[in-house]
Amino acid sequence: MNDLPFGFSPSGDDDDRRRGDKSGKNGPDSGAGGDASSGGAASGGAQNPFGFAMGGEGGFDPGSFDPSQLGQMFSQLGNMFSGMGAGMTSGSGGGPVNYQVATNLARQQIGNFTPVLDKETQAVVDAVRLAEVWIDDVTTFPSGVSRSVAWTPVQWLEESMPTWKRLCDPVATQLSRTWEQNLPPEAAQFAGPMMGMLTQMSGMAFGTQLGQGLGQLAKEVLTSTDIGLPLAPEGVAVLLPEAIATFADGLEQPAQEIIVFLAAREAAHVRLFTHVGWLRQRLLSTVEEYARGISIDFSGIADLTSGVDPQELLSNPSKLEELIGSSASFEPTTTPEQKAALARLETLLALIEGWVEQVVSRALDDRIPSSVALTETMRRRRASGGPAEQTFATLVGMELRPRKVREASALWRDLLAASDITTRDGVWAHPDLMPDADDLDHPAAFIDGVIGGGASTFDDPIAQLEQTMAAERAERTKDAPDDAGDTDAGGPGDGDTDDQDPPRGPASSS
Repeated sequence: MNDLPFGFSPSGDDDDRRRGDKSGKNGPDSGAGGDASSGGAASGGAQNPFGFAMGGEGGFDPGSFDPSQLGQMFSQLGNMFSGMGAGMTSGSGGGPVNYQVATNLARQQIGNFTPVLDKETQAVVDAVRLAEVWIDDVTTFPSGVSRSVAWTPVQWLEESMPTWKRLCDPVATQLSRTWEQNLPPEAAQFAGPMMGMLTQMSGMAFGTQLGQGLGQLAKEVLTSTDIGLPLAPEGVAVLLPEAIATFADGLEQPAQEIIVFLAAREAAHVRLFTHVGWLRQRLLSTVEEYARGISIDFSGIADLTSGVDPQELLSNPSKLEELIGSSASFEPTTTPEQKAALARLETLLALIEGWVEQVVSRALDDRIPSSVALTETMRRRRASGGPAEQTFATLVGMELRPRKVREASALWRDLLAASDITTRDGVWAHPDLMPDADDLDHPAAFIDGVIGGGASTFDDPIAQLEQTMAAERAERTKDAPDDAGDTDAGGPGDGDTDDQDPPRGPASSS
């Protein structure tokens, strides 16, 4: 598209604007390393940001440290982090992930970017406002957008980093803790004096892989919710004009319609995350639940260490390399609990995407001719490994399968056809009401349950407790005359009760 509306310019236009990041007003100085390959950033960057000991090229294996080659490793890291010394010395690498390194490397990989102009920000505001009016008719959730903005890739990186920290810390922390706790005694004896150095280098390695992944992702995401998670502050709708211009340039659809379509998707996501109070926390806590179950199978290395002389490890570094270099010995194992957590996460993400797809389709189908084609384009984007799939595949070892999204979308569509908008949206009232993976495979039973009162008659736990207590009080009140102290209560039919009441013993025996 050569003439984008709303002032959205293709990423190749206006070289003077693309150099705006060097002015210090719109982003970091990316002159040294604007090329994605600079500093090794392009080497498998988006394939395995964490490199959870999967071995092979592009993955970081925490068992691959060779003490005899520490000098070479530092040299390589120095070259990789050229121009990023602040991230390595600022003290920000004390945690499981060195986020300063991740941020600097991601900025370097982003390179030159197009600063956002005022007319582009106004275009986003107008597109979101129009989409909101149309969405009002197809959902019971009110608008959740308090502010609409346009972001550069660097702004997306900076604004989303708090959420990435929450997602990444549990995984990296648990993996590092498991590795340290299960290090064989022989290796631990050797590594003890340098464990602090290894921990710092591990944080840098995690930061490196994360930075490479986020640097690539920042140039591809179209909105703040493009990967299914709410990465912007609550109530903020975000579009990224530069990525949208590139996305639109490859489609044979009117650019105006593309922008309104993406604005509608963002507005629908924001509504859902704003008014379903448990949703954001549930997504993040599911990732944390997965992280808590990470373990590493050290059985192979235990066999290797049997009979090893610790002195040999000190005098023969190649023996230590042999000891800890087997990638199979350090591959994380997936527990049944983790598989269950991943299944819940995948299902919830599919339900979010399916609901948004249905809401946007109903809001735009009669107004934007290209809505159906654009919906299918987004599905193909997921199927070909878009940002969402790459992010979750590298972060937690799962993919958001397009099949699940299609099934979730069909479930929401069929539920609406069998009931109404209020019933459909009422399912989001509580996590216990949500469909599970089996419901996506067999939606009829779930829909019958909702229509039969599954959602409309649901009581929260407090209400259920109060109802139970009220029933018990009513039952005691009904039985109260049998226990009363009046003369009418002492008949032959009261024998069982009287036997439990010593003061009435003589009356009962008479």
